[in-house]
Amino acid sequence: MIILGIESSCDETAAAVVRNGREALSSVVHSQIASHRPYGGVVPEIASREHVGNFPVVTAAAMEQAGIGWAELDAIAVTHGPGLVSSLLIGMSGARAIGQAINKPVWGVNHLEAHLAGIFLDPAAPPPTETCPLLALLVSGGHTLLLDMRAWGDYRLLGQTLDDAAGECLDKGANLLGLGYPGGPVIERAAAGGNPRFVDFPRGMEHAKNQTTAEGLAIEMCFSFSGLKTALLYYLKKNPAVRETHLADVAASYQAAVMDALALRVERGLAATGARMLACVGGVARNALLRQKLDETARRHGARLLLTPLAYCTDNAAMVAAAAGLRAQAGLDNPPALEADPSLPL
Repeated sequence: MIILGIESSCDETAAAVVRNGREALSSVVHSQIASHRPYGGVVPEIASREHVGNFPVVTAAAMEQAGIGWAELDAIAVTHGPGLVSSLLIGMSGARAIGQAINKPVWGVNHLEAHLAGIFLDPAAPPPTETCPLLALLVSGGHTLLLDMRAWGDYRLLGQTLDDAAGECLDKGANLLGLGYPGGPVIERAAAGGNPRFVDFPRGMEHAKNQTTAEGLAIEMCFSFSGLKTALLYYLKKNPAVRETHLADVAASYQAAVMDALALRVERGLAATGARMLACVGGVARNALLRQKLDETARRHGARLLLTPLAYCTDNAAMVAAAAGLRAQAGLDNPPALEADPSLPL
């Protein structure tokens, strides 16, 4: 099965062709980082406007790179949520136009499930039938989730952020430090060679337990990053000179606090589920420190760590096509892409 994937949920316009849910024949991504950098974050109006111009370019490039004709496609898969509704609509409109023109079905894909599919774009990764049960950490600019994956399409939410997502926390921290946007990569670069113990930042509800959230989630499995951001703000107010004298140390300390908080919940998740497979997906999964900490955690629990290839951590369309292909292989329905849902749950 050959699927054209389309992604436009936020500020990347992407198209890719994937065979059988595992083999990326092409992947083209147009990033809008330069357009949003002056504002310190994504501006929805700018994002949707750029999607309009980028969509035909990336789809044509993906088909050319794959070396196939339109008639060889079996389906088109497009992200229909969650995300910015104005951005989602651009990709969905384009996907439906292509589907109508070549008489192929157009399937809606959950952006969160697409991130999970990214691990299977690694040729070395075992198929989903051999990886479950699996504990998955999905960590990005908009989401921070801890999931118990029993089979492809069968997920149980163990924990989630109660305030900021981890990627959002990194963006805000980078802004406070004057490092620019996007926060994850710039903080990682600034932290190189720094002392991660220079500032003892909070790890966010590190000792909370024996409580449940309104959704019935165990509090010890959930994340909180708003206190960390506030701690950095107050630290910089008290020590304004550190931006000049100890920038690497402060950046390293802040980064370590984020990654420690993530690794702690993963440790608890592995202990609670007994999973022997651990996956980390999403844009923050590119972070080398996080990968190192999760590798150490997995080894302590006798688990195998599956990581999304670096090229597919941030938003892309290969993961969208892969998700649709894996659902088809599992005998699950791929819903038609009828409506954009900015709050679509997994």
